[in-house]
Amino acid sequence: MAEAHQESGGSGDFDLSQFYQIFFEEAGENLDLMEQMLLNMDLETADDEELNGIFRCAHSVKGGAATFGFSDVAELTHQMESLLDKLRRHELQPNAMMVDVLLESADISRSLLARHQAGETGEPPSSADLVRRISELASGATPAAAAPAPVAAPAPVAPVVVVPKAETPVVKGERQLEIQMGPLERLDQVDPVKELFRDIAGLGEIVDLPSDRPNFRVFKVGTSSSNDDLLDLFAFHVAREHVLIRDLGEEAGAASESVSWSDDPPPGAPLAPAPGFGFFDGAPGAPAIAKAEAAEAKGAVKPAAKAPAQLAQPEAATIRVAINKVDQLINLVGELVITQAMLAQNSRTLDPTVYQQLLTGLADLDRNTRDLQESVMSIRMIPMSIVFSRFPRMLRDLASKLGKKVDFVTQGEATELDKGLVEKITDPLTHLVRNSCDHGIEMPEDRVAKGKSETGTITLSAAHQGGSIVIEVRDDGRGLSREKILRKARERGIEVSDQMSDADVWQLIFAPGFSTAEVVTDVSGRGVGMDVVKRNIAALGGTVEIESAEGYGMRVSVRLPLTLAIMDGMSVGVGDEVYILPLSSVVESFQVKPDAVSTVGQGSQLVKVREEYMPVIELEKVFQVPRFDFEKACDIMVVVEAEGSRVALLVDELLGQQQVVVKNLETNYRKVPNVSGATILGDGKVALILDTSALVRRSRH
Repeated sequence: MAEAHQESGGSGDFDLSQFYQIFFEEAGENLDLMEQMLLNMDLETADDEELNGIFRCAHSVKGGAATFGFSDVAELTHQMESLLDKLRRHELQPNAMMVDVLLESADISRSLLARHQAGETGEPPSSADLVRRISELASGATPAAAAPAPVAAPAPVAPVVVVPKAETPVVKGERQLEIQMGPLERLDQVDPVKELFRDIAGLGEIVDLPSDRPNFRVFKVGTSSSNDDLLDLFAFHVAREHVLIRDLGEEAGAASESVSWSDDPPPGAPLAPAPGFGFFDGAPGAPAIAKAEAAEAKGAVKPAAKAPAQLAQPEAATIRVAINKVDQLINLVGELVITQAMLAQNSRTLDPTVYQQLLTGLADLDRNTRDLQESVMSIRMIPMSIVFSRFPRMLRDLASKLGKKVDFVTQGEATELDKGLVEKITDPLTHLVRNSCDHGIEMPEDRVAKGKSETGTITLSAAHQGGSIVIEVRDDGRGLSREKILRKARERGIEVSDQMSDADVWQLIFAPGFSTAEVVTDVSGRGVGMDVVKRNIAALGGTVEIESAEGYGMRVSVRLPLTLAIMDGMSVGVGDEVYILPLSSVVESFQVKPDAVSTVGQGSQLVKVREEYMPVIELEKVFQVPRFDFEKACDIMVVVEAEGSRVALLVDELLGQQQVVVKNLETNYRKVPNVSGATILGDGKVALILDTSALVRRSRH
């Protein structure tokens, strides 16, 4: 990793490396935001706000990289910034080639940042070709596909111009400003600020003015930029509270003698890190307000009210917390839920008249525990926009590779899902979106021949439904061909019939190795993926459903639980054992008479429920539960639904509904068939949480 910048302070060395992680996170966020804005930009009608937003992202990454000494990132983003500056000043018209090269540059920047973060010392990826292409585009030329050209050495820094006090330098610009910077650790610390006026066309002119204070620099600036824009540019080199801007067009009463700084810090005192990285509040260097108050107490005059950099930064609306701390908090709340359940169960035998106060306290504990659990779980919930944001770039590249035109539409980006699920659902969704582009959307000429728009549409949506989240991938392409799927299934030896329902036919594409692609490409067509998609989603306790209309498109719906940590469950008893059913899977329960159950081939049983026959699963036999009360018979059925099918589970009794903390059985023991996890009951016993999807699949076989 690049060597840390250290500045000696009054109390010891100030090491910027402590802020690396925050910089890497915020640089990644800026690159992601820049990529998103580039993909959403309409090249024909790009407005100033869009172009300025993209420019600010590149500038933030460049300034931060330069501050921390990551020169390779700073150089590349500096070139990006130069091109973007010409675009936002309308000296150039944006085109697809510029978007491509900026997206490639963002990718290389991510790669370089990842190397610095990991501390790698090997040969970094070359950015010389990108620098050449960006430079040619910035000059208005079309980049040639020649060998990478060597990177030109940076132009020398303009020499400092010292103007005698008796003379007033002339600078061009709509606004005439005097800018004071200090107190400074090094006078050359502000030289990069002067470079900005040289590198950014149209920013203005800047010249030095004499300063009667040894650790201050004073400049005269002619510019059309606002004070806020200037402060944003300077912030990576000089802390905002160390910059004072005065408009020279003001009345003479606002002479510089009326503006005074607070007492200088001790020689060598460290400067506060630049704002914008989220760490300035806790860094060395007193905030501006605190310094101003101290100055007032000592008789110094506070800076003029019009100076824009006086006020301390507003308090951040969010804080960064390591995910392992959140997980630890959730685990502790889970243990609290278990303890509360134990107390509640043990209190059931107490006399309410004698222990009224205790029982009232336990009722309050129950309510507060549930509220605390819901609040803590909400911390772990993150919006689906985190997942959705990675698809526009992927689709753009894929559509370009396939020669297709695709519009990508997202809905419900604010819908929240557990972070653990978000990480695991990304790959299955990626495959579904790629499939829609590759198999679903037709070539432009084919769409026009069918009377469609030449541009296809892929829609990715998310919404809450009860205790689940439903994510849909829809396209208006060719849809699934029932005949082709049946033909391929017969070729592979799968037993099918022409009388199968459409829903059953669509499920065939999830068979391992099943593919209807005529040509194997590097995108898809090898018959791997859809079976993995379904298996991964099933492992999360979710289901996949397909709807399709040939010639009009298809829709894939993924239904997932909102969280994997704590769930609402129904407790059922079988013999002396207790099992937990996910409440979201339970449809109904009823008492059944023995003659209502019919036995069919190979000992399978069916029960008739409102003119519908459904398979019966005896949990006693599935889990080989020992029975000591031979006279007791299972006469209660619980209907559960999963993967679009229903089964009736035969149990002894219903014990009630409760929140349960899900413990991973596979991690702590081993994988158990038909079981998705375990939990600890109020009496301290361990109960198994049943995998309803596995039980439904068992009934089919």
